[in-house]
Amino acid sequence: MGDGNERFVICIKNEGYHASLEQRKIYRVLPDDAAESKGMLRVVDESGEDYLFPGDFFVPVEVPAEASVAFVER
Repeated sequence: MGDGNERFVICIKNEGYHASLEQRKIYRVLPDDAAESKGMLRVVDESGEDYLFPGDFFVPVEVPAEASVAFVER
């Protein structure tokens, strides 16, 4: 279960990543300071794995703690 510190983003574009990302879908972001310093985000994509994607493909969103558990692997 999540600890309430998860970060979430909504996908606003997916050029070149149509199989991995769906526009208008919310994704969980994993911490990766090195990637973020280069404008990338580590996102859990449609495969359930985390990969780096361009940060400008996403906009941060707040997800209520009660809903964030739906994004955490069980």
